[in-house]
Amino acid sequence: MTRISFIHTGAVVIPTFTELAAAHLSGIEVHHLLDDKIVADLGRDAEGTGVRERLLDLGRAARSAGADAVVFSCSSISGYAAGLSAELGIPVLRIDEAMADAAIAAGSRIAVIATLATTLAPTAALLRERAGLAGARPELHEVIVAGAFEAVSGGDRARHDELVGAAIVEWAAQVDVVVLAQASMAGAAATVEGAVPVLTSPELGVRRVAEVLAGSGEH
Repeated sequence: MTRISFIHTGAVVIPTFTELAAAHLSGIEVHHLLDDKIVADLGRDAEGTGVRERLLDLGRAARSAGADAVVFSCSSISGYAAGLSAELGIPVLRIDEAMADAAIAAGSRIAVIATLATTLAPTAALLRERAGLAGARPELHEVIVAGAFEAVSGGDRARHDELVGAAIVEWAAQVDVVVLAQASMAGAAATVEGAVPVLTSPELGVRRVAEVLAGSGEH
């Protein structure tokens, strides 16, 4: 049986990916690995705290457990995917790549909303990378929602969603598409009705994983 290992930087998204995998990855075994200090260490000293080596170790653990592919569920670490895939010898997929492609297709004015700078920067970089491949030059607006990360870290999910929802409404009036940079922000999108697409990575990303596996004959 094909096995997929999701590597997470926060436990809060594991139920979401378990549910999405059940819906879109039928017949595939799902394995979860977690390092919940990576995002904090990226913000302090990625090299000094060995983030790349830790991700490589998690990837090796996934491979040892029989994983046919690894999926990074966090945009903050997506930039490490290509290099680690070569070292591990199995695909390392980025959960936010499909979201980036959908955003580029949706319009030329894109607002990228995040609650952490460590996630905003790599998401914006990914959008520029995918835009370049598509021959597009979008106008990117990079937005940090002040106080949202602190709220959810303190257990106040409602306040987090309220703050993110307000940012979505504000920017939806100014752009063609809104991108939420973190998988953990997906719940906030359901709290507002926007006039433009509001894209989140979990479902789009899992659908892309299914497409990749189907293309490789493993699904």
